[in-house]
Amino acid sequence: MPDRKDDVYGDHISHKFNDELMELKTQFLEMGGAVESQVERAVKALIDSDGELAEQVRLKDKEVDKQEVALDEEATLIIARRQPTARDLRLVISVIKMVADLERVGDEAKKIAKLAIKLSEEGQAPRGYVEVRHIAGHVQSMLHDALDAFTRLDSEQALRIMKEDKRVDEEYQAAARTLLTFMMEDTRNISRCMSVMWVLRALERVGDHACNIAENVIFMVEGEDVRHTSIEEAERVVGG
Repeated sequence: MPDRKDDVYGDHISHKFNDELMELKTQFLEMGGAVESQVERAVKALIDSDGELAEQVRLKDKEVDKQEVALDEEATLIIARRQPTARDLRLVISVIKMVADLERVGDEAKKIAKLAIKLSEEGQAPRGYVEVRHIAGHVQSMLHDALDAFTRLDSEQALRIMKEDKRVDEEYQAAARTLLTFMMEDTRNISRCMSVMWVLRALERVGDHACNIAENVIFMVEGEDVRHTSIEEAERVVGG
């Protein structure tokens, strides 16, 4: 990878500032690992009709919320104490934005857990679990790769995640059409299929948040904001 994408964050005369930036990055990745686990466990609870596991996921969300508050406070203190400029300011601002996305991923995992509890209480497994497994695997990979791109300051990998988001949207739309067909074939499927539809929607939103994290990685590395731009424009920024 080009030298400009090396980890230049945390290279200051002040060792204390170095430590603060490294701690911020470490805490962010710990929160990322927590929400990754939340999504994985929520989907497992759904597929396995495991109400107990789903309840654990639901309760764990409070810890994710606490991590968000702690990270926001730490980032705010760094800005107040150090008044960072250029690349360091981009890092701190990006972490603040990405933490909000991680918290929302946690919220989506909690939604899936609540739906898993509801469906497990209803008994019969509804149609659509094949689609859930497929999309869940896709967005979990996106989230993992987004966090990895942050760790390695890899804007090229972040760009690939942005491209994957369109595929997830297409997969979600196809799965929704399949579930609508099930509901039309037998109206008794409507309630359960609607619950699965909401699960799919939550997973699609996880993909959106992974894409947002990827966009912020590009901002950190390249210094340009690629939100609300075309993939072609993002390619220009990363390849420029």
